[in-house]
Amino acid sequence: MINFIFRGAAVLFVGGMLLNASCVQNNSPTPVTNNTVGNINTAINSNTQSAPTETQTKTTATVLTLPLLDALLADNDFVSEARRTLQATDEELDKLKNAARDAVLKLSDDPSEDHSRSTKIAIDDAKKQLQQVLGADRANRFMQLVDKYAGNQDLVNSAPNQVPTDTRVVVNAPAYRMDVFDKGKLVQSYKIGIGYPEFPLPTGLRQAKSLIFNPTWTPPDEPWVKGKVAPGKTVEAGSKLNPLGPIKIPIGLPNLIHGGKSPSRLGTFASHGCVGLTNPMIEDFAAKITGLLGEPLSVDDIKGYEKAKTETKEVKLKESIPVELRYETIVVENGTLKIYRDVYERGTNTEENLKRVLDAYGMSLDELQSDLRSQIVEGLSQMAVDATGNPVDVSQNSDTERDKDKKAAKGNSNQGDGRVTRDIKGKKVLEFKIPQLAGKGYPEPVGLKA
Repeated sequence: MINFIFRGAAVLFVGGMLLNASCVQNNSPTPVTNNTVGNINTAINSNTQSAPTETQTKTTATVLTLPLLDALLADNDFVSEARRTLQATDEELDKLKNAARDAVLKLSDDPSEDHSRSTKIAIDDAKKQLQQVLGADRANRFMQLVDKYAGNQDLVNSAPNQVPTDTRVVVNAPAYRMDVFDKGKLVQSYKIGIGYPEFPLPTGLRQAKSLIFNPTWTPPDEPWVKGKVAPGKTVEAGSKLNPLGPIKIPIGLPNLIHGGKSPSRLGTFASHGCVGLTNPMIEDFAAKITGLLGEPLSVDDIKGYEKAKTETKEVKLKESIPVELRYETIVVENGTLKIYRDVYERGTNTEENLKRVLDAYGMSLDELQSDLRSQIVEGLSQMAVDATGNPVDVSQNSDTERDKDKKAAKGNSNQGDGRVTRDIKGKKVLEFKIPQLAGKGYPEPVGLKA
């Protein structure tokens, strides 16, 4: 069962705002304060990043697609804020709602249906609609408003593959990997499922502030419900039809870390914008982070909450733990250069980016032996493709020749362009041993759970 980002799907509390969002459900959790949980004291060091340098890069923001726009425009608070800060008219908002709703109705999770969608096309579609309705300036301001509601912070890295010095969670989407650091030491790694290309994980620094046990789920009133559950009728926690598993951890609009995933969906696409784990993994993760924050929840504590399946409970952390969402496709890991597939089509597998990564470790591409250098450059080209194996061209518009060919072959521009991309065709990563980098780079996985 998959979670959806659309109207009528899920409701998330974000800074006092109720929002229908991906991987989230209609919930009214009861805060827990007892001797077992108590006030969870944090051992987090300061998460303030160093001031930007010339070599630093900023990645920011919620990735806006039309389905996310549909969810935002279903929230009265967000709409009111858009009217106030952007002077958006009812006519303009209606145009955006209609465009977003049309996009939602075309989407399906049915693996038997064809597709011709991608991250870039989904983003371009939303950008085009915003600019057509609001103009370039207000479209940019609209995105700033989205970031405000997402609780997203700019992520400033002083170097590629930066190793944290504090206590935090690091998620690198192209590597399908989540790591837990304790005061700069990697203590646990998890293999994860990530958002479909049409629902990409954002980048930036988020905060986890609570654990929600036994979350319920409200299915959307959309075509893909297909009779298994009734649209708008709450699916109780513990139900096999509830896609969220026993625990969800909000990390800012509209994203969660949650359970409920099959092991087969780890290491691939698994959600509409969330970090997906199996049920045992989310339990382990909850125990791990609460332990690092000073007052751990034991396995027995967690199982105790889960036994009361009809009681949704929120365990608030006394202080939040940073959750850093990255998109790094070129990673040095203890002497091995790894090049991951550019599944979200961000154009990161380039020689320029490779040189930047190598420079961070005090070496240049020219220092490599010619055969190895040629293999790596060829590897960049091989991995500069999207999930379906098509070359990534960040300069192209959404209506590319490739998309025109697909539409022409179908005979109808509205057919087949609405199924989410569920799987990856071809290799996900290439690896190259570089002796000069032995002992350097981002740490290898620790206790990898998959």
